Amino acid sequence: MARRARPKGKRSGEGQYVPLPYAQLKSPAWRSLSGAAVKVWLELHTRYNGSNNGKLHLSMSEAAEILGLGKATIKRAFDELEAKGFLALEVPGNWYSRRAHDWRLTSKPTEGPSGKVTATFDWKGWRPPKKQKQGSEMEPSRGRMVPYENQPSAFGSATEPVAPVSGRRLGSGMEH
Repeated sequence: MARRARPKGKRSGEGQYVPLPYAQLKSPAWRSLSGAAVKVWLELHTRYNGSNNGKLHLSMSEAAEILGLGKATIKRAFDELEAKGFLALEVPGNWYSRRAHDWRLTSKPTEGPSGKVTATFDWKGWRPPKKQKQGSEMEPSRGRMVPYENQPSAFGSATEPVAPVSGRRLGSGMEH
């Protein structure tokens, strides 16, 4: 039996797939995504057919049911994907018309009135916020953080060294 030649670029029996380019996978934006955001992005990507970018629909309720997550988690995931440049809101949905938002994947081209518009790859411009200094780096104190002595009580007793409340020795109890 002779093998049939398949058209160039077609894979046999594998079905559709989602390409994840290394540039995207190694980007700070992708690496900082929550698991819920990755799941929502992948679900939206499965709805992309090559010509419907900018018209991708996924409601909060449907995403919560399909992905097994809460609606608040789904909302945070959409917000995160939009803030980090993986999604763009094209047309806001309408609660009263029971219509979900129209989303655009920034890694895919969009069909416009003048033909295809190239992908914007907005996630490439996202940078993590600078870490704020915490603790002693922020407000260096001149004094000690933990006093060496217990504070005197209101009754005027003398200060004494700080000791564990239980009276037990701390550590392994083995002498070196």
